[in-house]
Amino acid sequence: MLTATAEVPAAVDAPASTEPAWAWRDAPISTLVQRIQQLQNERAQAFRRLDQAHRQYLLSGQHHDFPSYRSVVHEVTQAFAAASREVLAVEAELAGPRAQPVLARHVRSLQDLEQTRLATVALLQVMGTPGVSEQEDPEKLHQLKIKVIKTMEAISEVLQELRFDAESAE
Repeated sequence: MLTATAEVPAAVDAPASTEPAWAWRDAPISTLVQRIQQLQNERAQAFRRLDQAHRQYLLSGQHHDFPSYRSVVHEVTQAFAAASREVLAVEAELAGPRAQPVLARHVRSLQDLEQTRLATVALLQVMGTPGVSEQEDPEKLHQLKIKVIKTMEAISEVLQELRFDAESAE
């Protein structure tokens, strides 16, 4: 499994009457922003792994490699979920105790954009599967690929804005 799952305490998303133990609670804003960048890098790595597994699955001919692909999808899904929990914890920290609503909005934008990217990539993979791909409009596939690219560009822009605004906040 990817590292993101091991780094997120279970208490982050568990409702409790006491404060959850969170490793980043007293960290400087710059450290929180660095952690967001690390999580984005982990997400990028997970996307590469998902793409590689899908390509391998398609190349397997009779698609005997589906259990392997399904296993990677499961691992990647768990990694995305763990990264999302931690990103949401950073957002809550910035919006609440740190009183940094601009930075919190950037983090929320990243989360929303990553959800869009994941849903679009998943749809592209389904549409690229033999038996389905013959029924799909090539223009629709092209539009989805463009959507992924534009979403990735937007993610880069938000990360840049986050870094810039974080420097101003400290």
